[in-house]
Amino acid sequence: MSSTATRAADHPRESAETAKDPLVRVRNLRIGFDRAGTVTPVVRGVSFDIRPGRCLAIVGESGSGKSVTARTLVGLTGPGAVVEADLLEWRGRDLRGLSERRWRAIRGREIGFVLQDALVSLDQLRTVGAEVAEPLRTHRRGDRRSRRARVLEVLAEVGVPEPELRAAQRPYELSGGLRQRALIASALALDPDLVIADEPTTALDATVQAQVLDVLADTLAHGRALVLISHDLAVVARLADEIAVLKDGVIVEQGPSDEVLHSPQHPYTQALLDAIPTAHTRGTRLSPEPGRAPAAAPGRRPGGVGPLLTADELVKRYRGPDERVRTVVDRVSFELRPGETLGIVGESGSGKTTTARMALALLAPDEGRVLLDGAPWTETSRARRRPLRHRVGLVPQDPLSSFDPRWTVGQVLADAVATDPRPVPDVRARSVELLEQVGLGERHLTDRPLRLSGGQRQRVAIARALAPRPELLVCDEPVSALDVSVQARVLDLFADLKAELGVAYLFISHDLGVIHHVSDRVLVMKDGRVVEEGPVDRILTAPKAPYTRQLLAALPRLEPVA
Repeated sequence: MSSTATRAADHPRESAETAKDPLVRVRNLRIGFDRAGTVTPVVRGVSFDIRPGRCLAIVGESGSGKSVTARTLVGLTGPGAVVEADLLEWRGRDLRGLSERRWRAIRGREIGFVLQDALVSLDQLRTVGAEVAEPLRTHRRGDRRSRRARVLEVLAEVGVPEPELRAAQRPYELSGGLRQRALIASALALDPDLVIADEPTTALDATVQAQVLDVLADTLAHGRALVLISHDLAVVARLADEIAVLKDGVIVEQGPSDEVLHSPQHPYTQALLDAIPTAHTRGTRLSPEPGRAPAAAPGRRPGGVGPLLTADELVKRYRGPDERVRTVVDRVSFELRPGETLGIVGESGSGKTTTARMALALLAPDEGRVLLDGAPWTETSRARRRPLRHRVGLVPQDPLSSFDPRWTVGQVLADAVATDPRPVPDVRARSVELLEQVGLGERHLTDRPLRLSGGQRQRVAIARALAPRPELLVCDEPVSALDVSVQARVLDLFADLKAELGVAYLFISHDLGVIHHVSDRVLVMKDGRVVEEGPVDRILTAPKAPYTRQLLAALPRLEPVA
């Protein structure tokens, strides 16, 4: 049965009579941004309808105009925006030229909006409960007691464990996945007729993603409409009735979900589908960019000498705001050999990132130890670790927050090159070499990271990590925020670096397709413990642990195009 047919059976739609009149009508929408008197167009003539009980998915790579189109539907296009349309209506009301006061009356109550970046969107100084309750207070819904009950109810609906505890915490105390669920809960708090979700599952693992998709599917089943912005075409297949494919501000393909995903007519749509990492793509390139010929890895140890990194019975505990001590990593052990990729998967809160931070010696274990090349790593002093730091690098999930916003790319790389223990006679030349290694060039030295695309920023983060010539890169969700085409180029880059430089990877991802594509072995974590470990093909095709089978069952799937 097709994905659309399955979805329709699971979530029956409203009657054809109800769905006849669109909630939203958009004709020839044009959006540009005025910079010093010059208007730069970003959306050029987009048209669509949104009906009750139906899901419109808008897909495309970074810069295609999909997010700014979604923001325009709630009056949040941004400063300097020039919005024009032949028709832009909500329930028959003209939205063109609407005042901010009128927008505030619609926003949250009639149209819920789930922003892409939960860390930026949530106030770090307020509790999660206060953030979720904000739309209830703004629109004067209920009293304090009923609002609190609704907050706990909607947090539970989107899969937040221990909602009373989480409601009392602040966003920075939660994992990325929990923050994203809190943001979705806030958008659903007032039960709006239309929900616009901009990359709502980006930071979520497979099981939590499935819960959130079920919540969004529930909104459709009750006659509400959904606009889904996503780079994950498997997620799109799970929910969408209609798909609009955007490229450079223009819809290049639009139609029923099954037709677009399984019989794409436009080459760009086909390229997006080809870029999806799966078990079938393992060992192949995902992007049309040619790979570099592998070169010898200077100074690398021959394989088979012994493990490069050893984690031995790692334990980490934290005291929560309720004063309870929780064990977040419980007796975790593994080995990583030179030139090998070890994938770590598990739901949010399973201990993946805490384990990675201990591997980096950025966090001291309460029990156990980490060895680097057979020698103490976490047990030794900071002063003794300092001359060895260059051997282990980090590629973070959100590189922008790790860059000094005042620095250019050249300054970022020069600072990283300074950590190379070997003499670097020409820092600029070395910086250019690093940029070329990651598919960028000398022209980017004067750019500031804020002005780069998400994929370019991630490449700069990889270049920075490579500057001291590490033997191991710890990658914490390095492609989760990237659209499929940019993700494909970054994953190909990791493969090139592995072949060319002999780099080993500790690779954390919630995306099992990515893990299957890049990993040699995989470690499955749940509640701080390792529940299964072994070769990636065995673990992800014939798992023994019930939890691994649950992860695979929850994975949205997109059948390959014939």
